[in-house]
Order: sequence, then structure tokens, then C-alpha cells
Amino acid sequence: MAPKTKYEAPFRFPSVRACLFDMDGLLLDTEDIYTQCINMILEKYGKPSLPWSIKAKLQGRPGPTAHALFHDWAQLPVSQEEYMAENFELQKKYFPGTRPLPGVPKLLGDLGRTRYWDVKEPSSTALPSMPPEPHRVHIALASSSHKANFKIKTAHLTELFSVFETQRRVLGDDQRIAPGRGKPLPDIYLLALKTINDSLPEGEKPIRPEECLVFEDSVPGCESGRRAGMRVIWCPHPMLKKEYEGRETDVLAGRTGEAGEVDMHQVGEQDDGWADYMESLVDFPYEKFGIAVPPLEVEKEPCMMAEDGSGMVSTSSGDSAAPA
Repeated sequence: MAPKTKYEAPFRFPSVRACLFDMDGLLLDTEDIYTQCINMILEKYGKPSLPWSIKAKLQGRPGPTAHALFHDWAQLPVSQEEYMAENFELQKKYFPGTRPLPGVPKLLGDLGRTRYWDVKEPSSTALPSMPPEPHRVHIALASSSHKANFKIKTAHLTELFSVFETQRRVLGDDQRIAPGRGKPLPDIYLLALKTINDSLPEGEKPIRPEECLVFEDSVPGCESGRRAGMRVIWCPHPMLKKEYEGRETDVLAGRTGEAGEVDMHQVGEQDDGWADYMESLVDFPYEKFGIAVPPLEVEKEPCMMAEDGSGMVSTSSGDSAAPA
């Protein structure tokens, strides 16, 4: 009997039925804008620029927690409330210029097109090279951004974000998340999964955590996904990747200690197969996760038309919008 490789999972993973997405630095190129705004304030008060060693601790966390951590480090001569007001004014100026990161429009478009497996008519032409039971992949958003901040970043990208149904968008100020229970705790991803299960078509069995794939760029976010019992894709900013050089396996296992003392059964083991690093979301390996994406041609079929007859908007080039 051949020995297991270090990447072999302790059991065969089920196919992914739900993809749960962080937003900042994962879907949108906001991280450098965040840094730009913060550094403008630091320079104003004669402080050094924000190092990645500190920024890494802020990423992915709810706004109040991140602001408190930053304020303790920066020691600005203004109150935390005054700093937050200044920062928000700068963000209102620069966030309308955010753009999707490479691979994001195509990935969201492809996942949106898996709706075909739910609505295809019995007479639809059989598609080649598809697994015996292709299935729809549901998606939800799980962002620590508060509602007002979310609107600033996405108002010019409504078509891209239309793939996320309103009831499947969980934001940092969602009242269903108890205060102090943001990332790296698992609550936001468990709630995102609940929003999907609560709105599944009649007869579709509930999705289990191990059937979910979390997409994250931050270290606290990876830990949040792992502690929720879900698989994780870590797609960090190059400078964050450099900051954790040599500790990548700890990040993927959720064992960086970003949440302080935790029950170790809630996190993973190094190289346990539950998490993967990706440099970008370009050319996502759907087959590895049991995801079958129908070809673009199916969007022309009558069964894919929306109730208003407009159909779905997608792209194979990754340069425009996600499905409606």
C-alpha cells in the first residue's frame, strides 16, 4: 500500500456546493487604497507609514476592532473617533476608483452560470466532458466592511456584485453577528452559509460546512474559514504573502494564533488538504473542487432567461461583469 502524501486529505472531500467570498483585497483592489488613506493621516501627524506587520493584523477584521488595533499602534494625537472620521472622508474620495482583481469577473460569472444545472430543460443538449451529476454552486458574500463602506466601494460595480443575492450578503455590521464575534472567529462564514441554506430551492438538501469553499486574502479570514469547518482558498496581497514567508502552512491550517487562545480542535493541521494558496484567481481549477461550469453557450437557452427576459450577463475574458 502506497504511503499517503503530505497533501492527502484524511477523507475524500465532497464536491463544493457553496463558495463564500470575502471582498476587500480578494474581489476588489482595495488594500492599497486602505494603505494610501491611512498613510496620508499618519503623515499629517508626523508618524511613520503603516508597515505590513501591522496591516496584516488589521486585514479582515471588523472595523471597530481594526481601528482599535491601529489606534493602539499609531498613538495619534487625536481620538479614535476623529481618526475614523478623517479616514472615512478619504475613503469616500478614493474608493469609487476600486476595480475587480484579476480573475474575479470570470470566476463569479462561471459560478453564476452553474445555475444552468438547476433550470436546464430535459430536452437540453447533453454537454460533453461533464461529471455524471453536475450541480449548481451557490455563492454568498462575507465581508467585514460595514454597509456604508460597502456602498462606497461597490456603487460603481453594481453589475459585478449583482451575482450576490441581497439576502446572501453578510456585512460587518450585520445585527445577527454578536459584538466582538467578527473574523477570525467563524461566525460570519457560518452565517453566510445559513443565508444560503435558508433560501435553497425546495427539495435541495442543506449544504454542510465541508461542502463550502471560503475565498480569503487575510490571515484572520483564513482562520475564520478553517474554524467554521470549511475549505479555504488563500489569495493574499504579495506583500502579505512576503510577511508570512515561512509560515504559509500555519496560515492555511488556521494556526497563526490571530484569534488568541482557541480550542485547537477548531483549527486544522498543517498540510491537511483543507486549504490552498493561490497567487491570483485567474484560471481557477474548478475540477479539483468538483465544480462543473457550463459553457457560455447555455446562456442563450430559454431556460436561462430571467423573468424579465434579460438573461444573465457573463464574460469569459474576465474584463467585464458577473452574472445578474
